[in-house]
Amino acid sequence: MRAAIGLAQKGMGFTSPNPAVGAVIVKNDKIVGRGFHEKAGAPHAEVNAIRDAGQSCSGADIYVTLEPCNHTGRTPPCTRAILEAGLKQVFIGARDPNPSVRGGGAEFLESQGIKVFTGLLEKECMLLLAPFAKAVKRQMPWVRAKTACSLDGRIATRTGHSKWITNEKARQYGQRLRRMSDAILVGKGTVLADNPSLTWRPAGRKNTSKKLLRVILDSRLETPVDFQVFKPDKSAPTLVACSNPDKEKINALMEKGVQTVTLPADEKGRPDILALLEYLGQRGIHSLLVEGGAEILGSFYDQGLVDEAFFFFAPIVIGGMEARPAIGGLGAKTLKETARLKDVTIHRMGSNWLARGVVSDLDSLWRK
Repeated sequence: MRAAIGLAQKGMGFTSPNPAVGAVIVKNDKIVGRGFHEKAGAPHAEVNAIRDAGQSCSGADIYVTLEPCNHTGRTPPCTRAILEAGLKQVFIGARDPNPSVRGGGAEFLESQGIKVFTGLLEKECMLLLAPFAKAVKRQMPWVRAKTACSLDGRIATRTGHSKWITNEKARQYGQRLRRMSDAILVGKGTVLADNPSLTWRPAGRKNTSKKLLRVILDSRLETPVDFQVFKPDKSAPTLVACSNPDKEKINALMEKGVQTVTLPADEKGRPDILALLEYLGQRGIHSLLVEGGAEILGSFYDQGLVDEAFFFFAPIVIGGMEARPAIGGLGAKTLKETARLKDVTIHRMGSNWLARGVVSDLDSLWRK
């Protein structure tokens, strides 16, 4: 199952509105077939693994991160492919989060005499499937919040100097997070300060099938239209979320191919981020990476809208009351109100560290 999870990760960010799924076929204690779902409309992971294994499928076992589908959509049901391939046992990581089809695949396979086992590395498989599960359950994207800071939680010195706090390995992982996501979000302040392109830069290869929606929060459309984020890019369209826009500025952005959406304003006059998440869900965005700045991240944490947190730490101490903190916003009133990470993992990245954890209730996405 660990190998199947690794395969599924290759498809993350490419498969929406479908989930990222991986599968391996094992015979005589050896992996004889591997497959993952590469993009919507393409063959599912089980089918790719069966094709890879060929005649070795007969009498073999299949390990798959998600319960095989038993319905016909853009592709035929995977349960039929498993049956026709002659596989004898099916090991499933997580049940389908969609209550209307959950259990159907496993029940069909068992009715055909195939042994089915569920719950292998279930939590890890559920985390892989979380963007799909949240889209099904709540029609909103899974929100990943990314922060890169010093050990004392600063993202810049008191003079605003910030490049670079984290090392190259940490920044490369940041690119991986963009690859895993359907959309990336920053505030106007980040755009004005850094003039970023906010694109995914694949190392040594290009993948034209990957689209990353760039979302900018800019209440009054004050970002200059000649900034990098507004340059035409087929693989990275731009959406500006505003609350009090000037029609002339909307027209100027439209001429550059930039999309805008006017949302209700929050108490500070900024676009309401819950309304934005609902809008993105309607657009079929299943995963959103929030990169900042501090006030934007603080707003997401204050409203309990972060699902998964990624903290990159560099072994430096910036200090100073005027140095910019990693998380702004109102903040917690008591320790009981703090965002608490669960299933935390720590990864060493050269001289830096990545702390990753789930903030929201992952199990709730599978409850009826």
